[in-house]
Amino acid sequence: MKRVLKLGFLASRNGSSFRAIFDAIEAGRLAAEACLLVSNNRKSGALAFAEDRGVAHLCLPTERDPVTADLALRDAMVAAGVELIVLSGYLRKLGPATLTRYQNRVLNIHPGLLPEFGGEGMYGRRVHEAVIAACAAVSGATIHLVDEEYDRGAVLAQRTLALEPGETVDSLEARVTALEPLFFVETLQAIAGGELALP
Repeated sequence: MKRVLKLGFLASRNGSSFRAIFDAIEAGRLAAEACLLVSNNRKSGALAFAEDRGVAHLCLPTERDPVTADLALRDAMVAAGVELIVLSGYLRKLGPATLTRYQNRVLNIHPGLLPEFGGEGMYGRRVHEAVIAACAAVSGATIHLVDEEYDRGAVLAQRTLALEPGETVDSLEARVTALEPLFFVETLQAIAGGELALP
């Protein structure tokens, strides 16, 4: 049985997955509502996109006072009716207030296969560099639950791709980046449709 997902989004830069998910909602391909977009960066493309599309949005810088920012983030998500938080290139660690309130309800996409290519410092291009250096045969993306440790939360779904002869960091990064937004949409469709259960 399908249910409407009440989604909140966190993005620091362009928010590619946020954009793809919003477009899927607007097109009727995803039973969800974009309740709130929060960014820690006033100049992020995600904030501009949210404003342009009429999505409630908020900038909450975290550097100066992370404790207050954590409480403000939790309260803003709750006030907006958010049930599930989607990280779309959010470059800050979540605080205990938000993680406690949304335990097992925060999803992130990682540009590699976990647990092999995850952990502190393993993000973005660094993941692809590690994959190439390890001469791995496959890479891909992982959607996982977020907890207080980097990339440690339960894996919900993975999408793999085989490395091609002569694969470079640049080519691998481009291929993984291209598959991530649709992969996130499809995973949320599975959650909304009841085919994928959260703990």
